[in-house]
This record gives sequence, structure tokens and C-alpha cells, in this order.
Amino acid sequence: MVGFADGGFGGLRAMDVTDLAMVPDGVDLGEAATLPVAAGTALRALEQAGPLLGRSVRRGVRFGGDGAVQGGDGEGRTFEVLIDLTLDAQDAETVERFEETLARAEEVLELRRLFGSPDYFVRVAVADLAAYEAFLSQRVMTIPRIKNVTSHFTMKNVKPVPERAPMGSSRTPR
Repeated sequence: MVGFADGGFGGLRAMDVTDLAMVPDGVDLGEAATLPVAAGTALRALEQAGPLLGRSVRRGVRFGGDGAVQGGDGEGRTFEVLIDLTLDAQDAETVERFEETLARAEEVLELRRLFGSPDYFVRVAVADLAAYEAFLSQRVMTIPRIKNVTSHFTMKNVKPVPERAPMGSSRTPR
């Protein structure tokens, strides 16, 4: 069993039965014991971030030690593609449907609406070229009113995005 409660740690603790949960078969007890700490840390980070409505929050994505983007399923996503995308209409329904659809795709790391041409800049991370083809043909090109898609593959990253300090940290980025 694992318990969720405020306060310190101890070998024995009196708890309300509603704060207990069964550890499923196959889950390491050491890992299960870290859940209350992880949940508390995540909650504190969200509280420090303030209201999140209307803000971009990255879910289920982490960067491995080798810089590879990994999804919540642990699949390494080392193939990054930059996409310029233009719609053939700019009415509210078309724009809203496009943005909502792409924003939900876990492969999409960044989605920017631009002034001028193209209409959007999209940064995606997938496992390989075959996964990108599947993403493009099954997820992007099925969205109505897409006029043009141009994919860019990086030859060399001359100046990578600087590392950001963790939320709540006082240290400055390098």
C-alpha cells in the first residue's frame, strides 16, 4: 500500500483509509513510494506557475540525457522537423479547428501562429522519417483547409535553444 498525506516521513503513520491506495502487481514498491513526493512536487510547481488557463503547458514530454525528446510512453523521438504551414482560409472556424487539432498532437512540441506568410510554424519530434511521414499524412494532411506544407530537416544546429532553469529555481540559465 502507499499513502498520500501531508507532513514528514516515518516507518509508521496513522492515516485515514481514504488516503491509501493498493500498489498494482508489477509496480516496484520503491517507485510507488515516490509517488506522494512526485505528486507534491508537481503540485507545488503548478502553484508557483500561477494560473495556467490560456498558457502553454508541455505534458508527457521530457528530454533524455542525449537530447532526444521522449514522449510519455518512453519512445525516443530523436527526429525533429520544422514545418511551415499555410491555410487556404482564415475564418475563425478553420483557424480554431486547425489549432485545436494540432495542439493535441503529442508529436507537436511548438505551434506558433505568425503574421505574414506562412500562417504557422510547427516544430515536431518523432522517432524517424517513417514516423514523420505517418504523422504528416495521418494527422496533419487530414485537417481541412490546409493549402501548403513545407518541411525543413536540420542539417546542423548552430545555436541550440538555451537550457532553461527549472520552475521555482533561482538559478539563471546558462
